[in-house]
Amino acid sequence: MPPEILLKIFSYLDAVSLLCAGCVSRCFYHLANDNFIWIRIYSTAFSPTRSNWKVNSVEKIAVSVSSLSVQDKEAGYWKKEYIRKQIASVKAALADILKPVNPYTGLPVKTKEALRMFGLGWAIILKEKSGKEYIMEHVDLSVNDTSVTVIWYGKNWPCLASLSTLDLCGVTPVFMDWYKTPTKHRLRWHSLIAKYNLSHLTVSTMIGCDRLIRIFCLHPGLLVGVWKKEEELAFVMANLHFHHLVERSTLGSATIPYELPPHSPFLDDSPEYGLHGYQLHVDLHSGGVFYLCGTFRNLFTKKGNIENGHVKLIVIHLKNNREHLPLIGKVGLSWKTDIFDGCIKSCSMMDVTLLDEHGKPFWCFSSPVCMRLPAIPSDGPSFLGQTYSVDYVDGEGRVHVELVWIRETEEYLIVNLILYLSIAKINRWFGTEY
Repeated sequence: MPPEILLKIFSYLDAVSLLCAGCVSRCFYHLANDNFIWIRIYSTAFSPTRSNWKVNSVEKIAVSVSSLSVQDKEAGYWKKEYIRKQIASVKAALADILKPVNPYTGLPVKTKEALRMFGLGWAIILKEKSGKEYIMEHVDLSVNDTSVTVIWYGKNWPCLASLSTLDLCGVTPVFMDWYKTPTKHRLRWHSLIAKYNLSHLTVSTMIGCDRLIRIFCLHPGLLVGVWKKEEELAFVMANLHFHHLVERSTLGSATIPYELPPHSPFLDDSPEYGLHGYQLHVDLHSGGVFYLCGTFRNLFTKKGNIENGHVKLIVIHLKNNREHLPLIGKVGLSWKTDIFDGCIKSCSMMDVTLLDEHGKPFWCFSSPVCMRLPAIPSDGPSFLGQTYSVDYVDGEGRVHVELVWIRETEEYLIVNLILYLSIAKINRWFGTEY
């Protein structure tokens, strides 16, 4: 077909269809870069005289863009400008919708609305040692108070022994058509959130098992289920904290994660600035069931509690019975595939949101955790029952929880909860020199 006829046909396409057509062949790619077509699309979308109730004819649009430069620009210039401005408009819309903040959690009020409005989803990219890739869209998700749990399962997993890495990415439509529901066949943008090494599925990362599967925890926040018998993947579960979740899932690239904006310290001449005024919100949950949902205010510590590069922040005191909290229900981590489902005892998801004295998120994470017998005997009330501990560690701090199993009521009681905050993080955040 003559190029002139193809250009005429292309002129009737919308932006997404035109980009798809450009992927067919080298000839189509060059024709789909035509500046006259793209300047018309650009003007229709971003003309300052555009109105929502009146659509200009092709002739009027052509007149309105006659003053814009076309012929002296390289092929594809106006396509790039259109894409650039679309991305800028998405960023502006994101900033606007995430501006209101919940004073109790320090997190954006409209995170759930933003996830829905931007058609946000998540995918994992499984990479073989040979370089071959498998992209899998999420099968199920549940939105919690301060996190979202995303699950992948199916029958067509690649062989686990052949895999090397797993990339977790946010997936959004390239162009936001506010009046359309995004479909899986539309062009989408991948934003890398985290990269995991599957060779780390070892005994040291296994946190639990039942009669069918073993589960492994990979930092940050990824749970991998492996069939016991076949030693193959059963499911993958990611727990993503709301803090900067929308930005991390939309504003990164396929190979480079979103970089958090630089933090400017709030300077203060208080002798123990950065050691007081904290507020903690912690959830323990699984499968939509919450075992613990607690908020602790006015937490503080002292310089004397600084040891080994961390400062101890006691949330629940071991010796204060009035502070001890019960867990609600039977603790277990629910899992499912397209064939089986189950629950692994003593495991759950932990969401932690720690705010500084200004109400800003200081340390946030979501991760699988497991109750274990303590390596060192606890000083807690062991006469009530067996003592267990839950521990979490990352580069910014550590969480230590001690629980006692109460035989009479058949419930767990939290008797000790301590945060160990990195002094390096405190100094960077507050501009101090502890």
